[in-house]
Amino acid sequence: MSKFKVACIIDDDPIYILTTKKIMEQVGFCEEIIVFNNGRQAIEGLSELSAAGRQMPDVILLDINMPVMDGWQFAEEYKQLSLPCNADIYVVSSSIDPEDIKRAHLTPCVKSYLTKPLTRSILEGVVNEQRGGDAGMQSES
Repeated sequence: MSKFKVACIIDDDPIYILTTKKIMEQVGFCEEIIVFNNGRQAIEGLSELSAAGRQMPDVILLDINMPVMDGWQFAEEYKQLSLPCNADIYVVSSSIDPEDIKRAHLTPCVKSYLTKPLTRSILEGVVNEQRGGDAGMQSES
């Protein structure tokens, strides 16, 4: 299975982060995982990575409900930054609200919407989509 070099998790739930990292390791999802606990921290951290000439993420798993700066606010600021980052952003949320799903599909920098909890097969689907296969992503209901 092809994997990403760097993946980024933006989420404020430590249990979700821990379990997602374990699943990522099990499926060989990526070589490196960067974690930010809110959108503001992610904007600042990604800007610092870029300024230092470090490898930028290939994929971002973005929660939408976070303190300080939520996922939607992050997506708006992210697309306005001139970072050398062409990461695929996957909104990952426990929300099944059709409006959230629709908004994800209408947000230009968002590749897809995934529902928590992430599973091995969902992450394998993200990798397959990267290779041009069918990811089995969830779509608008």
